[in-house]
Amino acid sequence: MNQEAAIKKAFTKNLLLWHASVNKRDLPWKEEQDPYKIWLSEIILQQTRAQQGLPYYLKFTVAYPTVKALAAADDNDVFRIWQGLGYYNRCKNMLATARLVTSEYSGIFPDSYEGLLTLKGIGPYTAAAIASFAFRLPHAVVDGNVYRVLSRYFGIDTPTDSKEGKLLFTALANELLDKANSAHYNQAIMDLGATVCTPKKPICSDCPLSRQCLSAGTGLASILPVKSKKIVVKTRFFAYLLMQFKDTIWIEKRGSGDIWENLHQPFLIENSEHPAATADIISMLASQTGIPPNLIVFKENTQQKLTHQIINTSFFVANLNKKPSPSRTNGIWVSINELKKLAFPKTLVSFFKNNLYF
Repeated sequence: MNQEAAIKKAFTKNLLLWHASVNKRDLPWKEEQDPYKIWLSEIILQQTRAQQGLPYYLKFTVAYPTVKALAAADDNDVFRIWQGLGYYNRCKNMLATARLVTSEYSGIFPDSYEGLLTLKGIGPYTAAAIASFAFRLPHAVVDGNVYRVLSRYFGIDTPTDSKEGKLLFTALANELLDKANSAHYNQAIMDLGATVCTPKKPICSDCPLSRQCLSAGTGLASILPVKSKKIVVKTRFFAYLLMQFKDTIWIEKRGSGDIWENLHQPFLIENSEHPAATADIISMLASQTGIPPNLIVFKENTQQKLTHQIINTSFFVANLNKKPSPSRTNGIWVSINELKKLAFPKTLVSFFKNNLYF
């Protein structure tokens, strides 16, 4: 056996030994074999840390214990549970897949990697995870944790977001996979990346792979893995007007093609690339709603940082003695008591809570 083959064999052996004897990361979807619950956990955990996703997973499995139950759910109820997780297109795709599996597959997930890939919202990583964890098929998962562990251990500086990098890391992951024990291997490498080989300040002293890792003690860990593209962050300026008439609030549902798709919001105007003065915003709100400017009161400013966007928000309130006629006609008046039943972006949830709307 040549040196390279020996290093790869040691990688898999030591990783599985660590998983069996040291790894105590306890999460409810670990050791789960129900493809529905595995799929649900994977959708929730996309772009989401495990501890943040955990309460959502528990809420969903209680409210919808089977894929058929989720398929039959009202969209608003599902989005209401998802509220706060972000990346709401995941929720939309999740509902579409649940309904497809129910209608076309009688509530039974395809039991092959290729079959899983045909479902909406399921890419190579999620298909590999379900195939491995639910059906014990020999497919390696390749997520951010796996990229990080492999790039550091083998000293690979090929960008992970390049076509070449994706092919290279996927091939390497499948070569290292213990094909007879794929579920434990996949769980082990993801847990190692999440708890030991972390993005910042990896704990090399606790790593079972550190003896042969090319990055341990060399400083390479601070620059690996490599990405070729920098995230461009866009700054946006929102102004919400909460129009209240007696015990009702005017709201509308956000459309497709932007953040927070299908969630609800009060009357919104988005400023230009630069923030406007409060008086100017009030004038714009007044002209678009027909509400006298003196009735529009500024409440607060907030900021929410998303992966690719920074949302600066100004909140305004108008208590009215008659219903206005805003320029947009797709909104409805709902009782304040009904607000809790609807799904809103996180920024709006915080505003409603702080101002005792719910």
